[in-house]
Amino acid sequence: MIYEIKVENIKCNGCAHSIKTALLNLKGVDKTEVNIDLGSVLVETTGEITREDIVKKLQGLGYPEPGHGSGMTTATSYISCMIGRVKS
Repeated sequence: MIYEIKVENIKCNGCAHSIKTALLNLKGVDKTEVNIDLGSVLVETTGEITREDIVKKLQGLGYPEPGHGSGMTTATSYISCMIGRVKS
């Protein structure tokens, strides 16, 4: 399956790196691409993982779907972003 998920808070390559790394560590995720300009994440799976599982992981990283965020998800995204910058 291929899912394209629009998310909030993607600001830079650090964010993209954090998202890619976290999603590729999920069982069933084969490939990810992050489009910073469009605020979207493309995920290719083997079918062992659901869209809802991916959305939940993104939310936990601070990158919720539009309209589902909060001050806490924004703060979490800043942390994920900084970690991504350090590790990229």
